[in-house]
Amino acid sequence: QVQLVESGGGLVQAGASLRVSCAASGLTFSSYAMGWFRQAPGKEREFVSAVSWSGAYTYYTESVKGRFTISRDNAKNTVYLQMNSLKPEDTAVYYCGAKRSGGWRFDQISLPDEYNYWGQGTQVTVSS
Repeated sequence: QVQLVESGGGLVQAGASLRVSCAASGLTFSSYAMGWFRQAPGKEREFVSAVSWSGAYTYYTESVKGRFTISRDNAKNTVYLQMNSLKPEDTAVYYCGAKRSGGWRFDQISLPDEYNYWGQGTQVTVSS
């Protein structure tokens, strides 16, 4: 049984930092690309960042470039998203996803339908 469990969300002020984590079990973690998505109330789930199977390659959506950093530890079956200089518009539920197969093009890695498994999400709230 595959499980992805996010943690580390919370309420912070604008400009603060937060690191969210996603611990995976029940799958061969190093065989999956991992992605972070977020969903604000009334909006669709949107791509934030992704990291390749080995961790060598990453993608970011434009609005978080230079502020967020994705990383993974295959020995711990965990993917992280370090979020710095947080803004109120970053407020959302953050989900991690695991993508088993397919390509590494941005148009593939950024689509929720490309992911095989999802966590339950962790709330990140940034106050102004």
